[in-house]
Amino acid sequence: MHKLSLTLKLQLSLIIVIGAAFLNLNAWYYLGAYGIIALCWAISLRVPIRKLTGLLGLELIFLSFMALPLGWERASFLLVRSLVCLLTMNSFLLTLPPHSFGIALKGLPLPKALKETLLLAAQYLEILLGEVTQMQRSAKLRGLNGTTGWVRYANASMIGALYLRSLDRAERVYAAMIARGYNGMLPVYSTMRMKERFALLAMGFLACSLTTASYQLLF
Repeated sequence: MHKLSLTLKLQLSLIIVIGAAFLNLNAWYYLGAYGIIALCWAISLRVPIRKLTGLLGLELIFLSFMALPLGWERASFLLVRSLVCLLTMNSFLLTLPPHSFGIALKGLPLPKALKETLLLAAQYLEILLGEVTQMQRSAKLRGLNGTTGWVRYANASMIGALYLRSLDRAERVYAAMIARGYNGMLPVYSTMRMKERFALLAMGFLACSLTTASYQLLF
């Protein structure tokens, strides 16, 4: 998987995420199929397990506050579907070489403003990961070791402080980018080989088939 171009990795990740996001509600069998695909994708990319689990746990805690008021049945499906989507995209982002997200974005047929937003979102995610690492180090220094200790430490107030600190750092990073001549343009080029185009079409067909079939289920 390391031989694949960054553009192909990003497009495959987006196909999996979009297909899972459009699944019919309570289509658990098809969501399970997407979960297997996302897990295989994470294994093939050789994503760091500790960073991945830490980031997924923090994101799911944040999402649970919004999903649980919808009812347990609906919330459980939404949270599992979110887990599949986050597992796919985080696996791609965590294995992305530093400062190469712009190369992957160049191959997407998207408006310039949206590409700039996605590029800044990737920079923010890198900052967020750094803040999570600092929070985990602070928890260990306070004697909160293990999973239960980390859960006690990562309460609602700490999550709010994390996002405020990361937003402040993101503003400083963006100001530094502007000072170095960043104007929203991505002066990089990335092309895909014929085999990569075939792999992209195959994944697109598989995702389209799974998502379409989820709406034909009889409950």
